[in-house]
Amino acid sequence: MRLRSGVFAFSCLLVQALGVGLFLRGFFPVPVRSLPRNGALAALPPEPPPAGFSSNWTKVPSPLFKKAVIVLIDALRDDFVFGSKGKQFMPYTTQLVEGGTSHSFIAEAKPPTVTMPRIKALTTGSIPGFIDVIMNLNSPTLLEDNLIWQAKTAGKRIIFYGDDTWVRLFPKHFVEYDGTTSFFVSDYTEVDDNVTRHLDNVLKREDWDLLILHYLGLDHIGHLSGPNSLLVGPKLSEMDNIIKKIHTSLLAKEREVASPHLLVVCGDHGMSETGSHGGSSEGEIHTALLLISSAFDRRNGPPKPPELVQQTDLTVTLAIGLGLPISRNSVGKLILPVVQQKTMREQLRYLHLNGFQLARLLQENMPTYEKDPGFEQFKMAEKSHGNWIKLYLEGNTSEVLLNLGKKVLKQYLEALKILSASLSKQVAQYDTYSMIVGTVIVLEVLLLLLLSIPKALSSRAEFEVPLSPLCSLLFYLMCLMLCAVHVVVCTSTEGLCYFCSISWLTAVGVIMLISGLLCVIVSGLEKVFVNPKQPAKNPAASTSSWSELDVLILAGTIGHVSSLGASSFIEEEHQTWYFLINTLCLALCQEICRHYFLAKECDLQLLSAGKPSSDEVKGTSLHYKSDVELLQDDLKTGKGSFSDKRRGSEKWMALATPWVILVCCRLLRSLNQTGVQWAHRPDFGHWLTSSEHKTELSLLASVSLVMIFILGQRRCSLVSKIAMALGLLGVYSYRAAIGNVLFPWQQDSKDISKGIIEARFVYVFVLGIIFSGTKDLLKSQVLTTDSKIKFIGLWEIYSGLVLLAALLFRPHNLPVLVFCLLIQAMMTKYVWKPLEFDAAQVTIMHYWFGQAFFFFQGNSNSIASVDISAGFVGLDNYVEIPAIFLTGFATYSGPLLWAIHLLCYLSSEVNRNPAAMGHGCFCYALLRSVPVAAYIILVTALRYHLFIWSVFSPKLLYEGVHVFITAAVCMFFTALDQNHLHKVQD
Repeated sequence: MRLRSGVFAFSCLLVQALGVGLFLRGFFPVPVRSLPRNGALAALPPEPPPAGFSSNWTKVPSPLFKKAVIVLIDALRDDFVFGSKGKQFMPYTTQLVEGGTSHSFIAEAKPPTVTMPRIKALTTGSIPGFIDVIMNLNSPTLLEDNLIWQAKTAGKRIIFYGDDTWVRLFPKHFVEYDGTTSFFVSDYTEVDDNVTRHLDNVLKREDWDLLILHYLGLDHIGHLSGPNSLLVGPKLSEMDNIIKKIHTSLLAKEREVASPHLLVVCGDHGMSETGSHGGSSEGEIHTALLLISSAFDRRNGPPKPPELVQQTDLTVTLAIGLGLPISRNSVGKLILPVVQQKTMREQLRYLHLNGFQLARLLQENMPTYEKDPGFEQFKMAEKSHGNWIKLYLEGNTSEVLLNLGKKVLKQYLEALKILSASLSKQVAQYDTYSMIVGTVIVLEVLLLLLLSIPKALSSRAEFEVPLSPLCSLLFYLMCLMLCAVHVVVCTSTEGLCYFCSISWLTAVGVIMLISGLLCVIVSGLEKVFVNPKQPAKNPAASTSSWSELDVLILAGTIGHVSSLGASSFIEEEHQTWYFLINTLCLALCQEICRHYFLAKECDLQLLSAGKPSSDEVKGTSLHYKSDVELLQDDLKTGKGSFSDKRRGSEKWMALATPWVILVCCRLLRSLNQTGVQWAHRPDFGHWLTSSEHKTELSLLASVSLVMIFILGQRRCSLVSKIAMALGLLGVYSYRAAIGNVLFPWQQDSKDISKGIIEARFVYVFVLGIIFSGTKDLLKSQVLTTDSKIKFIGLWEIYSGLVLLAALLFRPHNLPVLVFCLLIQAMMTKYVWKPLEFDAAQVTIMHYWFGQAFFFFQGNSNSIASVDISAGFVGLDNYVEIPAIFLTGFATYSGPLLWAIHLLCYLSSEVNRNPAAMGHGCFCYALLRSVPVAAYIILVTALRYHLFIWSVFSPKLLYEGVHVFITAAVCMFFTALDQNHLHKVQD
């Protein structure tokens, strides 16, 4: 079967996307660890039996609190309460912290620090899987044993107001609820007002036992303008007033019923310095936790710094405080200060229940649990506990009983600490079978692409894909063997395997795909090594000598892939790409000097010696040969002086181009600090986004928008130019409406809105420009073969995407878009076309610059750098598909804009080289396949690494999404690749 390079590359990427999806599904399995619930309220252990005595204390101890109110403030990081902001904007809460009946803690959340996994951690006490980052947009019902289910089973009446993620996780659990969508991040007032409006009524009532309030406004402010926004202070003051209202109401109720209530103020996750979350920086994982109750002693003396606890510890503490069984999968430990007012016997009982639950969970998850230090320590504590009970039941009230009780207490606490740490390490439950199947598919596709390089990059850009191996005996034997392996694995494994859970028809299809790819690879290897053909006489098919630029490109690609094996290189990957493009600019400077200054002397020597032979000309690289021919033509026609004058100005511009690009890149590096090690350092972007420099930001944004228009509309039609000008004006109006920038006549930013009308005004022009370009493309593909119409259509689509990026980018990031367009224009005019680089080299350069601009935007390999607010520009409610598309486009706009520009450039080169489009598509697919295949192998080998969840896993998600985006780009390449074979000489 004869295929073009582009079609073949696109097909390979589709198969590789399947393999990556299987690997991700195995590497991030949905955790199903809970046991059946029918015994959740039974099988509670009695007190450790002392010799000769029996204890009848087998029930759950009586509740410590009659009612509990949980105020969950989204993105409440610790310094918002315990730092300077808390003292300034939360005076009532600060008073409770420093001298009230309260206990203050810093609760540490585990990555991923996004809302839905954190709610799971708070209610189940377990550490959710990393795949919950993806499922955060569509929360399924929580089937795992949890605090909310236990409270409902115990007959407690639960009321909830706030983030509707709770409603999706716990359907039919609340006697009353009012959910608010959490994904419309442009709103930070109505989401909280919708919660607060119920407070006065519900606090007067007595028909509830547990009240949960989830406030979202602080998190939304962080997404919009960061933790240092002027909006943070008023929001903290609002939360302080709410805490005061609830606390005073609970105190009044306690005087009536003489029973203590509990108020819990906590955050689900923190907030990074850019206002986002999802990663593992200190600001994201450290949250405030405040437990307030009249049952606690009032603080005396100077305030102590808050103690660090795990977020999962709150689940156990609430369960014991409300008299509920501890969730089966909880890995948390009791926060002891909460129960210190109880008797020693009750305290030891609480710790024994916690230890028994942790020891049982360890026993179910670790075959060698008896050798675990925590389990051994727990058994020793149980034995000491039994001796204490013996003395207690004998009526001993001496100092010996008190000292032994303190000793047992200390033993239990040490055992809980070790058991919790051991269980926290067991959260990585990989679906090895699905990972292996996905890895095999990815590696087969990569090997097939590597074997196809000579044919795919030939002058015809097409090759024959053999179908005979699919009818060979090897294919059927491989299918039978893999089916047998599949049956054995799926019938013998005890764990949950995704690949075993799919239908047999689908599984057999994947097995046939793996077998077919393997047979094609074997056939290709046989042709290369066993039955090699004679070298082709066609010089276009023969390989030329490698230039320094080719060596640099190969070394850079290999170096980047190799660097992915180190966590520090992944955290600071932007440094790798910055180094590569800077080195590339220096190499281009050398090529330009050689082309314009050294090649002329060489050409004169060739002319004085006589016309070179045809073999010598064919052996010369493409741009050197064109220089010789150009010089010969000038001498023949007598136009040498005109050519020298024209080339004189171009050569100096070409020589300046790499240095201009280096200056641009240096400025962009100063705009956004990214990575991990230096992300906390101030940058020019932070300076611009501060409230004191809004005038400077407005001026920079307006100048950037003007430059975007000048650089982006050059090849568009008149109608598209007008549409782009109006669209860019709408972009500025949108940013002014939401308070990011100011109009010259605007003195302040009091009149802040959501900017929905302004954003939709821009969307109209974006769609109009893209529609105009698509119309021209269809016209060139169906009605005419005019390449000029096709090129204009492509450029208009590109301009429409540039306008969309300008709308979604934060104002301080608009210079990134300007420099992107400027570098593309200069490279096209003064480097790629004059030096006549081939399609493969140009594609690699586009790919490198696209990766660098991904980080110039401020992105990193942390989930926290994803700008979620971009997904809600112009939306007045959460709409899943548009939000996902806009967020993805804003995140990957750098690589996408460079990929579309590559498409525009190669379409203009088709007349000179009909195979250019196919070569570009193939190289683009290969460049994406190499790192993703290498990284899959690396994360498989490092799956038990200390930083697997905080560093390697987020990068794996980025790589997976990038594969799917690349497949979509290559589909566009393939659709536009009209390779006229009759123009290509055999």
